[in-house]
Amino acid sequence: MLGRMKTSLTLDADVAARLRRMRQTSGHRFETGVNEALRRGLRRMSDPDDRPIRCRTSTVDLGRCRIGSLDGVAEAIVVAEGESFR
Repeated sequence: MLGRMKTSLTLDADVAARLRRMRQTSGHRFETGVNEALRRGLRRMSDPDDRPIRCRTSTVDLGRCRIGSLDGVAEAIVVAEGESFR
């Protein structure tokens, strides 16, 4: 096991707030919380298997376009809602 290292560390306000909340709920000392957060973060950052999962969406044939152009919103609404829309 490596020895301990004493250092000064400047935390961003949001990180300090999360550590403070974690300490209140877990009852751990500040030093213990920082060390655990660093361990987890470093492990996650160095784990090559922690890549985002790629998802694929299947294609579906919706048939032919029922209107001549998709540029006219009013025409699309008439097709969807019927002539009574006008």
